[in-house]
Amino acid sequence: MATAADAELVLKLYEMRREETLRKARRFIIFDFQPKTVDELRMVSRDVGSQHNAAWRQVISYWELAASLVLRGALDPDLYLDSNGEGILIYAKFHHFHVETEKQSGNPFMRNTAAMIEKYPVAAKLHEGFLRTLGLAKT
Repeated sequence: MATAADAELVLKLYEMRREETLRKARRFIIFDFQPKTVDELRMVSRDVGSQHNAAWRQVISYWELAASLVLRGALDPDLYLDSNGEGILIYAKFHHFHVETEKQSGNPFMRNTAAMIEKYPVAAKLHEGFLRTLGLAKT
């Protein structure tokens, strides 16, 4: 059951999302960055000196932090998942590029978000919906 502290944390996460640099990074990752191949994705995700890579790292780490709060019990999962799904959208949008990389490296892409999707049916349902919307659902 969500508490007043959970509500305060959700509002704090929302305030952080409104910060100008993170807002621009989120816009780039969600709307502007549309890689068609793993190589196109890696041109951003691995170019540590670029502005786009900074946006990539900022957005991924923000949503991984938020998912970690849920997984560790610091934030009520129902309240969190009711209030947003953007991290799950990003996972759905990019995870398919990382399947081979994960096998090779043993490092899962957005591991906290993946664990949240696996643990909470509401998160899994959001993920499936995003996969359908993005045209990535398995038939």
